Amino acid sequence: MVKPIFQSRPQNWRFNAFLYCLGGTLLVLPPCLYAREYYFNPSSLEGDELARQDIDLSLFSKRDAQLPGTYLSKIVLNKQKMPDESIEYISGPQGVLQPVLTPLLLKKWGVKIEDYPELAQLPPDKKLDAPLSHYIPFSSAIFDFNKMSLSISMPQAAIIRYSPDYVDPSRWDNGTLAAFTDYSFSGNERDDSHQHSSSQYLNLRNGINVGGWRLRSYSTWGNADSEQSWNTINSWIQHDIKALKAQFIGGENSTRGEVFDSLQYRGVNIASDEEMLPNSQRGYAPIIRGTANSNAEVSVRQNGYLIYQTTVAPGPFEISDLYSTTTNGDLDITVKEADGSEHHFTQPYSGVAIMQRPGHLKFEATAGRYRADNNYHASEPLFLQGSAIYGLNNNLTLFGGVTGSGKYTAANLGVGVTLGELGSLSADVTHARTTLNNDEQKAGQSYRLLYSGQIDSTNTNFTLASYRYSTSGYYSFADANEKYDGDEYDWSFHYNKRNRIQVSISQSVVDSSIYLNGYQQNFWGTSKTEKSLSAGISSNVYGINVNLAYTYSKTSDDASDQSLSLGFSIPLSQWMPDSWASYAINSVKGGDVSQRVSLSGTLLEDQRLSYTLQQSQTNHGGEATSSLYSGYRSRYGNMNLGYSSSSNDTQQLNYGLNGGIVAHSGGLTLAQPLGNQFAIVSANGASGIKFINQHGIQTDWLGNAIIPSLTPYQENVIRLDTTTLPDDIDSGDTAVTVVPNRNAAVLAHFDARIGYRALISLKRPDGRAVPFGALATVDSTSPGGIVDDAGVLYLSGMEQQTALTIKWGNAPGQQCHAVVTLPVNETKRILIASALCK
Repeated sequence: MVKPIFQSRPQNWRFNAFLYCLGGTLLVLPPCLYAREYYFNPSSLEGDELARQDIDLSLFSKRDAQLPGTYLSKIVLNKQKMPDESIEYISGPQGVLQPVLTPLLLKKWGVKIEDYPELAQLPPDKKLDAPLSHYIPFSSAIFDFNKMSLSISMPQAAIIRYSPDYVDPSRWDNGTLAAFTDYSFSGNERDDSHQHSSSQYLNLRNGINVGGWRLRSYSTWGNADSEQSWNTINSWIQHDIKALKAQFIGGENSTRGEVFDSLQYRGVNIASDEEMLPNSQRGYAPIIRGTANSNAEVSVRQNGYLIYQTTVAPGPFEISDLYSTTTNGDLDITVKEADGSEHHFTQPYSGVAIMQRPGHLKFEATAGRYRADNNYHASEPLFLQGSAIYGLNNNLTLFGGVTGSGKYTAANLGVGVTLGELGSLSADVTHARTTLNNDEQKAGQSYRLLYSGQIDSTNTNFTLASYRYSTSGYYSFADANEKYDGDEYDWSFHYNKRNRIQVSISQSVVDSSIYLNGYQQNFWGTSKTEKSLSAGISSNVYGINVNLAYTYSKTSDDASDQSLSLGFSIPLSQWMPDSWASYAINSVKGGDVSQRVSLSGTLLEDQRLSYTLQQSQTNHGGEATSSLYSGYRSRYGNMNLGYSSSSNDTQQLNYGLNGGIVAHSGGLTLAQPLGNQFAIVSANGASGIKFINQHGIQTDWLGNAIIPSLTPYQENVIRLDTTTLPDDIDSGDTAVTVVPNRNAAVLAHFDARIGYRALISLKRPDGRAVPFGALATVDSTSPGGIVDDAGVLYLSGMEQQTALTIKWGNAPGQQCHAVVTLPVNETKRILIASALCK
């Protein structure tokens, strides 16, 4: 029998216990107590074999040492995040990377380089050949390779105190020479048992950019049952005035309508442009909401012009991309259903941009000839108009203006007051003297109250609330120029406006959103009243979207137009990705009640294809309708197609195409709708490159693409979707930042490389492999790759025959040259080759 150790050797037991305690103590001690810098011997990788090679791996034995090159870096200046920037880095002492800065970069970051003579006398793109502290005392620039972050410390006196989102005007890009057209085409074909009808509509926004000048023309074409009409709504030229933070416009356009009502004119206009200011220093086209019962055609008119038309799928719709030609002027919306029925409502449209920051002046001046509404019987005299809005202090804003013409003069004076958390309120009075078309003399005043803001305690947003009262002798400039045709019942001439109240409110309650838009207007000399109201609520209950909407409109002696709708939308993601089922019921005053059920969703990897399947039924033996609607966003434009068939033998086909065509130095590029500012992307002829957050957009066969709807005077970052790069394309650039001027077409270049991907085995004349860690460059350009421990190099973007330079040290014997010829095999994604490095 073996005896226990502690019985036979009690002294050993005490010694072992001591060791256990000591070991446990060492285990819980902080490991940092033993932290130190260790030297890693490169020969440990392959023993003596690697030690005998003439390889220089000294760089990798130094702490914080990295390969020099150009890296996309996060810029932090005095702990403030700046836009990312591609920075070149060189090896400093001990191999630590040091940034290569230029005066242009420093100025871009807000450094006062003019205060430092040695910096100020350098060319903007001159690389600084000394540390930053040599030029600006107490400054530093430290690069953290692991975080890809460049931290710059700068004395506060050396920094211009800009807003966080400030962009230096020197970076504003006028863009390149380009000519384009932004188009929207829609059509409708309808067959029933009695006849065939068709209609088409085309909206064109044409432009030419030359330097800082923009030439624009906005026109529409319509065709209804072979009756065609063409309207050129306006044409103008435009240019920035940077010193005034303003825009110059000459031609046909409209005034802003911030002090006086908006006027269409043919002449010249200079007006402040607040978008030249950072977002944090800025002091409205409305969103149109409604409900369609079928594949419906929605038309928007302003001042008698058809300014927008599109086809919408059944259910609630929202139009937020309206190209409005004026800042004021109510919008008349027509919803034409698949069965030919129409619903009308009015969207009040008036901007409140009164309150200004202390010391900030907002102005507008116009000289030209008045342009009456389309097909409107009115005089068109020459006129002058000027207005100004000035922030007196934190609580008060003063504003006013004058309008002068041969038979009309008006002066306005008002004040805006901040109400703290409640928003802002303004009050003004306009006095006008008018000689009417029948030579009657009139004089009167118009009093107006405007309110905008938010009540934080209830989270109520008042987008706009206004009230106007006019005396019987007051005429606006547009009303004063109406012509009297001798008819004593001429409504527009005899009954000038008296009272008008307008409101737009949105309210959040729990998980619901409520909105209310409406206006009412009456006139002198009659009891007739114009009214319009739209209200609704949307909510999300356990993932199910619920919408309730009501509209009311009465603008003439006809009966009012009213409708009430209720809808549900249920996501089907568990069974069908990116899809949902919907049900809705709609009731129209004096009409039937209709119900519909639909299935909608999106397809393809970037959700560029959308679809809606719908079945609807009207009560009291009404018709049943089946319909299909689809939309597709491609690199060449957006397309939509809809078809419906009813039980009364009525069939309808809707179709549409909208996009842009851009002519530029790189060729002719088809695109999705352009917006006001856009980027022309070139990628060295590489086709099929996609971009992040740009559905359906990719470079064409010439390597060009259009990125639409950029923000003017602000940084716009265009990023490649590197996960979808074609097999034969690689790019050292992954993001490009552009800052376009208003209405600019800016260039964005990506240095894409087209070619093969290959693994190349490199041997020296003596049969030995090229050393591990050697750097390979293509035609002595930037580093292309690093040789592995077996002498194999991976490169992308290679031609079938490529010249390489390989270096593993600075001595003449530590470099060689090789010409690689690839065995082309279209079935392989990565080619295998070998080369002799001499």
